Amino acid sequence: MQGTNLQSNNRIGIVDIHFTTTEVHGTLILERELEEIDITKLIEQIDEDLVLSADMPRNDFLVSVYLGKDVGFYSDEYFADENSAEEEFGTDDEL
Repeated sequence: MQGTNLQSNNRIGIVDIHFTTTEVHGTLILERELEEIDITKLIEQIDEDLVLSADMPRNDFLVSVYLGKDVGFYSDEYFADENSAEEEFGTDDEL
């Protein structure tokens, strides 16, 4: 699996790419609306820059496109900090 931010200065979305033995599956989540022509150009750019550069044989590149927004980033460290805060304040207390 590969996740890549699109356009570092002016982020428009994120793509996750999964390689199988015959196909490449992509999930593209846009943070703002784009015209269909711009979406197809973006998919072509992803194909050229990321998929083809992996140098893996494929029959097709299948892409699902969604429109959404970033609501947070969570990791094991986040949950460890949250659990230690609960232990300090007790589980019945509100934070």
